[in-house]
Order: sequence, then C-alpha cells, then structure tokens
Amino acid sequence: MDIRIGNGYDVHALAEGLPLWLGGVLVESPIGCIAHSDGDVAIHALCDALLGALALGDIGKHFPDTSSEFKGIDSKILLARVMELIRREGWNVVNADITIAMQRPKLAPYIVAMRECLAEVMQISVDRVSVKATTTENLGFVGRSEGCEVYAVALLGK
Repeated sequence: MDIRIGNGYDVHALAEGLPLWLGGVLVESPIGCIAHSDGDVAIHALCDALLGALALGDIGKHFPDTSSEFKGIDSKILLARVMELIRREGWNVVNADITIAMQRPKLAPYIVAMRECLAEVMQISVDRVSVKATTTENLGFVGRSEGCEVYAVALLGK
C-alpha cells in the first residue's frame, strides 16, 4: 500500500457574539471565530492536512478568502470538495487526528458529534476520526481566549 501523511494547522481570532463552528458542529459559546467563511478552524486545519498529504497546496489556494464565492460558506462544503480531489487522485483517508486548543468553552460535550460529523462528510467510519480538545493553561493568545488554534494530521492510502 502506498501511504501519505499530511499536517495541517489553522488559527482564528475570537470575538464576542459570533457563532462558534468546530468540526462541523455549532458549539454553544459567547465567542466565535472571525473569518471569511463560517470560521470552522478545525475543518480548515483538517483540509490543510488532507491537501498537504498529496502536495496539493493549502486551503487558501483552493478556497481563497478574497473570493465572494466562499464568503460565509459552510466549511463542511469545503471539506467535501477536498475529499472529491483526494478521491479523484485515487486516495482514501486511512485516519485523521485533530487537536483543538481553546481555553473556553469546554468542548468535551461536543467531541462525539464532531467526530460523527467529520466522518459523515469524509464518508469514512467514525473510528477513523479522532478529535481532542485541550487548553493552554491560560497561557498565550489561546489562554487569553483571543484565538483558537487547531492541529490536524491525516493519513491517506492507495
């Protein structure tokens, strides 16, 4: 089997009164991501990991934030389009692992729903999708609730 691994990272600033979408799930929160799209930083990092595994560039190359076509777009649509690219190249997702760093709100109640949503969009079984959440112990921009950062790794097989 031929395999490829990709790494993704994304960060978004947070602001009061915006919706917080993470892993395709609307999280109850007084703060949300500032973004051109829906701001789902977890999906954006995952897309970068998937694209990176095949050296296809990054999410900004495929879905530029300067395009009105992607203004406010549901990031699940972007993930579905990335999956189309991957499958067109003859690859499948072996697994994906995502780590969300955010001080607040607590994300544990949403993890299962995120895994299920991402698996559905990628058309893979939920046991191939890992989502973890952590804080930064009140350190840095994440700890001050100024932003959210996400790391993602994806393994593809052919």
